[in-house]
Amino acid sequence: MSSDALVADQTDHPGEPVAVTAAGALPWRVSKDGLEVLLIHRPRYDDWSWPKGKIDDGETVPECAVREVQEEIGLTAELGIPLPPIHYHVASGLKVVYYWAVQVNGARIVPDGKEVDSAMWCAPEKAASLLSNPSDVVPLEYLRAAHERAELNTWPLVLVRHAKAKPRSSWTKAEGERPLAATGMRQAKAVGRLLQVWKPLRVVSSPWVRCVTTMMPYVNATGAKVKLVDHLTEQKHARNPHKTAAVIEALFDKQRAVAVCTHRPALPTVMDQLAKHMPPPLRELLPSSQPYLSPGEMLVCHVAPGTQNRIVAVEQFKPFDD
Repeated sequence: MSSDALVADQTDHPGEPVAVTAAGALPWRVSKDGLEVLLIHRPRYDDWSWPKGKIDDGETVPECAVREVQEEIGLTAELGIPLPPIHYHVASGLKVVYYWAVQVNGARIVPDGKEVDSAMWCAPEKAASLLSNPSDVVPLEYLRAAHERAELNTWPLVLVRHAKAKPRSSWTKAEGERPLAATGMRQAKAVGRLLQVWKPLRVVSSPWVRCVTTMMPYVNATGAKVKLVDHLTEQKHARNPHKTAAVIEALFDKQRAVAVCTHRPALPTVMDQLAKHMPPPLRELLPSSQPYLSPGEMLVCHVAPGTQNRIVAVEQFKPFDD
């Protein structure tokens, strides 16, 4: 069973169960004329909308968004900052659609011809006037405001807690060699699939077996470069947490997408270091009590490039529940 940590804001529908969950994206680019967004036309409804679709069984919401964008307009792209979800009623009940910003850097847009028969780049003001569903303006306004704050063009720093390991009580060899349990192996595969939503080409990990094994499905699928760092292990963290914090701080230097995998005892130190790059409202979203992240769970920090390395959005996902 797949799950995610996004919680829909149901201010207008308190307590009403969600009947349909969908996800999509607002593709954007900056041209000589300024910010532009991509609208799609759906012949079935004769409307202008954003690429989106319903979640499949065994799929997380971010994976759904990436798949729908690829299927509808032929664009394979990483998700950017999360945008406000929208709610409206359909025949089966309340529908929620989660959206992300997706930057398009010269990639060709190819409508599938069935679900989408045409696509159009336009300024946000024009897009707002053309959207058939008034609710679709909400994520658009957020995207435009993020652009004005220089918080739209970001790169992801993904923190992963290793997947479920065999119990300490049943392991008699070196702690660094304790492997994943059967559930953990399944979680590792799910972690590998979900990480492809952001496609970090760098992986920084504790060298202990359970961390390395958690990240290998993703590394094998993408060819991401791996760096093993002793100060991300439980043992080194216990001796000198300041050096663990320094490892996390160094992740910001290259300003490129990166995933880091470590252990539960190190998570408070890691969270504290990440919090230094966040404004107070985002700090309040960070897990603040044990276990911080469950096995295989991840925290996605969207970082605005620049000298300050500001984290401007935070998401938390659990790829797999046994």
